[in-house]
Amino acid sequence: MIQAAFGPFTFGIADCVDILATSVLIYYLLLLIRGTRAVQILVGLLIVLLILALANAFHLLVLATIMQYLLLGTAVTIPIVFQPELRRGLEQLGRGRLFGRHSVQEGDAPADRSEAIEILTEAAMTLSRSRTGALIAIEQQTGLREFVESGTTLEAKLSTELLVTLFTRGTPLHDGAVIVREAIVEAAGCFLPLAENVATDRHLGSRHRAALGLTEQTDAVVIVVSESGAISVARDGRLSRVIEDRERLRKVLLAWTRPPRARRRHREGVFANLRALRPRVASRTEELRT
Repeated sequence: MIQAAFGPFTFGIADCVDILATSVLIYYLLLLIRGTRAVQILVGLLIVLLILALANAFHLLVLATIMQYLLLGTAVTIPIVFQPELRRGLEQLGRGRLFGRHSVQEGDAPADRSEAIEILTEAAMTLSRSRTGALIAIEQQTGLREFVESGTTLEAKLSTELLVTLFTRGTPLHDGAVIVREAIVEAAGCFLPLAENVATDRHLGSRHRAALGLTEQTDAVVIVVSESGAISVARDGRLSRVIEDRERLRKVLLAWTRPPRARRRHREGVFANLRALRPRVASRTEELRT
């Protein structure tokens, strides 16, 4: 057994296995909540812990006491708040899928955000002209995976024809919401939470209340097309006025949606530029030597 001494402490193989197992567990827990609202909740908990640590460091007794009680109450509610993630994790563990690979489809979808907005605008106007009810949720920073799992997963390229077909009366997935992430149709026939403020929204139908309910809980943007042909857009628990003009709808969607997450593509682009720069640096160095 190999051990390295650090004063009165020893570090051996068992400690390495312990750290490795803990790291793997934390990694898969983060993988489990990725793409869900639990990420923002976890960030909030970390901020509370940071405030508590600073309060203890600077001997702010009142603030530290408040933070301790807040953390105590949060610890009691964690099983309730993370109930969907815990249920999903136990289900995947039972099926042996927790340690499987998670693939993300890219490449075929239109990369330009304005192109995706054009498709959504054209689909909404087409559905409005045919007086076909529709509910299209556009994912932003907060993941909507728990709502995706309530419907039928598609992972299909975004197109006007696909959206119109999904909401056509008589099709299996016309009753429910379609969730779009960047330029991918994640799922159709999804169930969304209804708005909590029922008293002020009694005049609204279930489709509009579902749009408001989702935007109350997440930062998603939802396009609502009523069966009368009226188009509205919901964000932050509020519903816009009826939009009749195609250009205005496009501008609203462009203004209210955020650019897609391009961190990985940006990182790959940096590496590609570095690789392309290496031959030029080498050739320049050779010229200087000669």
